[in-house]
Amino acid sequence: MKVGLIGAGNIGQHFATRILASEHQLVIFDLNKDVMKRFTELGAEPATSVQDLASKVETVFLCLPVPAAVKSVAEDLVKGTMMHTLIDLSTTGPSVTKEVYAIIAPKKIGFVSAPVSGGTVAAQHGTLAIMAGGDEGAFQLAEPILKIIGKNIFYLGAEHTLGQTMKIINNTLYATSMLASCEALVYGVKAGLDSKTMLDVLNVSSGRSFATLERIPQCALDRSFPTRFTTELLHKDIKMCLDEAEKIGAPMLINQTARQFLAFAMTQGDGPKDNLVPIRHFEQWAGVEFGSAPKK
Repeated sequence: MKVGLIGAGNIGQHFATRILASEHQLVIFDLNKDVMKRFTELGAEPATSVQDLASKVETVFLCLPVPAAVKSVAEDLVKGTMMHTLIDLSTTGPSVTKEVYAIIAPKKIGFVSAPVSGGTVAAQHGTLAIMAGGDEGAFQLAEPILKIIGKNIFYLGAEHTLGQTMKIINNTLYATSMLASCEALVYGVKAGLDSKTMLDVLNVSSGRSFATLERIPQCALDRSFPTRFTTELLHKDIKMCLDEAEKIGAPMLINQTARQFLAFAMTQGDGPKDNLVPIRHFEQWAGVEFGSAPKK
């Protein structure tokens, strides 16, 4: 199977690597020339533009950082001559997903909106969760590739927005539980508890979450804070969720506080940094520090 991929950034690069390591062929396009050079050398066929890629393959996957980019790329994709299936792996949101579908529907292009969750580590190991909504035939066609990049694959139904709704709910819950965990852990340090011991207790107790099980131990406990998913992208997702919920009259009161805190963190320069970096504000206010850098 020969497929196209547009977007090989923090997560997309792992998609490209895993597809190239399989029996499938890959055509790639990214605005970053270094990325194009790297994957061309690894065996991918380069495309000169979005339209060119859509004229080289029948099935195209998107992995782009913001909804506006997805919509813009869709407008160029329909100018291609070969594409008949589009799989959007980006977190695009329900409203823009509807706009994308309106762009490609007149061309009779099968469309699945299938955002992913799990972060860069899961992307590297092919263990992402994938939440797909859209044309069932297009989903079945894309499933062999989805199984290369993900482990837990959910087809949620024919409505194209269902995967996006599930994804922004997931990211909103992550943001809220992560920030609540950071706040509580800083309190624990202030009260005299050891950082790692707190995580050990929480992770076999009812307070555990993805944040306490993986993100905080991997990124904050040793004070490394590698950039895996930025504060501004997480804020984008939670704001999208709150906006979409408001449109249909579903109250989201608790999660609103998390959005407000992320917005504050962005004003303090945390936007391009990993979403765990804002723990430093809790630390500053409490006058303590969670975790410690490894001794040299």
